[in-house]
Amino acid sequence: MRKIRSMKKKEFQEYKNKSENELLKDFALYRERLANLKFDLAAGKVKNIREIRAIKKTIARILTLLK
Repeated sequence: MRKIRSMKKKEFQEYKNKSENELLKDFALYRERLANLKFDLAAGKVKNIREIRAIKKTIARILTLLK
């Protein structure tokens, strides 16, 4: 799975140009990744806790665009 980091301005512009179906697909992927990270965090496997924060922010941005 690819590494998730905070979204930059260019990346946000790319999301603005995506269709609603593509945004929903990305949203589902990020939600799944967040659930896996939370599970791994409870098991003590996560080294980069900031990745969880970055994913949450990305999910919020996608939801903002969907509204």
